[in-house]
Amino acid sequence: MRLSAREERTIKPLFSKGPSLGVRLLVLGVLAIALMVVDSRLDLLKPVRSQLSLVLMESYWITDLPGRTWQAVASQFGSRTELIAENEKLKTEALLLQGRLQKLAALTEQNVRLRELLNSSALVNEKVEVAELIGMDPNPFTQRILINKGERDGVFLGQPVLDARGLMGQVVELMPYTARVLLLTDSTHSIPVQVNRNGLRAIASGTGNPERLELRHVADTADIKEGDLLVSSGLGQRFPAGYPVATVKEVIHDPGQPFAIVRAVPTAALNRSRYVLLVFSDARTPEQRAADAAQAEEAAARAQQGQAAQPTQPAPTNGSHPAPAKPAETAKPAEVAKPATTGRPAAHPAQPATAHPAARPSPTGERH
Repeated sequence: MRLSAREERTIKPLFSKGPSLGVRLLVLGVLAIALMVVDSRLDLLKPVRSQLSLVLMESYWITDLPGRTWQAVASQFGSRTELIAENEKLKTEALLLQGRLQKLAALTEQNVRLRELLNSSALVNEKVEVAELIGMDPNPFTQRILINKGERDGVFLGQPVLDARGLMGQVVELMPYTARVLLLTDSTHSIPVQVNRNGLRAIASGTGNPERLELRHVADTADIKEGDLLVSSGLGQRFPAGYPVATVKEVIHDPGQPFAIVRAVPTAALNRSRYVLLVFSDARTPEQRAADAAQAEEAAARAQQGQAAQPTQPAPTNGSHPAPAKPAETAKPAEVAKPATTGRPAAHPAQPATAHPAARPSPTGERH
């Protein structure tokens, strides 16, 4: 089918070819260079550039709007997340600080108890060692505790144990590094005591209650009353004498009974003490301790006297050299021989006073 001339003229521009792409690029490049040269050398394009900058600024703001919106939303969510994390961190730190504060309060109380313990150890004459309570007997019918000192630390069976307030009990079982202590309030434990006010002797027995002791076989007419302090009497040679044991709380007199009912409260904090003292008693008798103390004082006095007896001898008045004097074994100044006072020196060194008597010089300087 053949097209008419009019149709051919209508269709022809659709398929007509213009300048090539390279030519267009070259023309645009030359135009851009020309504009740059003109803008750099002349001020003709300044108004045009200012107007274009306003238009381009609006386009920049519009094109940058999604990015800025995203950043704002991300910053809001990021700030909230950071605040939540920081809040959790502060809560954790506050909890830790509260725990440390509680620990500090416990350490303060522990320091006070240790100071009391050290002060109490200064009141006794025996050697003591601090131990820590690490366990308790779960049996409700026994009163026993476990301490962190054992046979390797020198602990022995029957060793007295006390705290800052008084006597607690004695060691009844030994392990290499731990030991079990039977408390005073155990129902199988008894201790000889005496009233500190008048020396009345009695036996304090445990009741199984950590807050109560009972005195057995106390005569109804005995001089004992509420508030009396009971101390260890030292009978039985298990507990040293003079340690506080309990305070009398109640005395009941029954006319029909020969013995009074006496109840006492232990002075030691049996159910609250954490640190205890192990007492290493001195095995010497009082006479031996007194004799040893007297010997020590005598030795110290001799040492001081020997230091005072060391000044040099005075030179003789006639210019002669004295014979060297030999001190006695007791190092007393009175026993040191004196040189001759005449112009002739002694022929032999002077002998100590403990030896045979030395001949006295005559007034003329000769010996008899």
